[in-house]
Amino acid sequence: MAKPSNPHFSFGVDGFVIAILVAIIVSFIAPNLGAKNGLLRLDLINVWGIAAIFFASGANLSFAALKEGVTAYKLHFFVQITTFVIFPIIGYAAYSLSDGIFSPDIRLGFFFLCALPSTISSSVALTAISHGNVSAAVFNATLSNIIGMFATPLLVSMVLSATDLRAMPIFDSIVSILKTLLLPFILGQLSRPLLVKFMAQNAGAIKFLDRAVIIAIVFAAFCNANIARVWSKASGAEILAIIIFVALLLTLATFAVGFAVKKFEFTLSDQICALFCASQKSLASGAPIAALLFAGNPALSMIILPILVYHLLQLLIGSILAKNYASKIL
Repeated sequence: MAKPSNPHFSFGVDGFVIAILVAIIVSFIAPNLGAKNGLLRLDLINVWGIAAIFFASGANLSFAALKEGVTAYKLHFFVQITTFVIFPIIGYAAYSLSDGIFSPDIRLGFFFLCALPSTISSSVALTAISHGNVSAAVFNATLSNIIGMFATPLLVSMVLSATDLRAMPIFDSIVSILKTLLLPFILGQLSRPLLVKFMAQNAGAIKFLDRAVIIAIVFAAFCNANIARVWSKASGAEILAIIIFVALLLTLATFAVGFAVKKFEFTLSDQICALFCASQKSLASGAPIAALLFAGNPALSMIILPILVYHLLQLLIGSILAKNYASKIL
């Protein structure tokens, strides 16, 4: 979740994606390793790991960079409305229209994906490579993730209540997220003057921790699902349909945002920022939020499957768009 210190970005199927795929495969072979109360005790480790990565994100965040990007009010409004209003409307349509096609948990996963905040690392890096408004991207991505701590559980709760699937203790969920995500983030930001040199010197280790915790969350979710035999109900055709559905969603979002930014008459630099910040969804925030919102739900792996697919596809499509913008500007 931490903001990258430079504009370089690894495109395609990188080690992180491969590690997630390996974790999923291992969960089918040895589910007892990562299941609740299993050998690795990931249910305990993940809570502290989530807090650690959000503390590191706060400590990594430069207030000067935020201040520099705060003035583009029209751009910020566009990105946040797209992220937390337009996307959830699309998600609710997908949730409703897929009734009878996908299981309730997969359908919930589609909406959960659409209710998530933007990425920080990839949206900022892609904006930088494309020669877009980087300071505005930093501000928008950070604001999006803070809003998401409140908005995502609230939106999910509204959908569950409206469809009478199952009640969600929304107040308890938000309090849990604020304690585990926002409080460490604030403490990290307050500690930044003391830790800024340490964070810079250990950027590689911090990035490794960030990704390791996300992989552990995914691994634990799939292990618990396999113990409960959740995936025995899913066919290969359904998995393929999920991938196609998510690909269509990302394509629609990318083209819709690309069309809208031109109508708003943003500068090219701001168009690039809006495109990457408004169309991307954060696995780094999504996995921890899902682990807290759906704690104890054996179908957690099915709920997060759409965001896993979206994460991979947004990197691939984002890389193509970034290279295209960069070649035009240069």
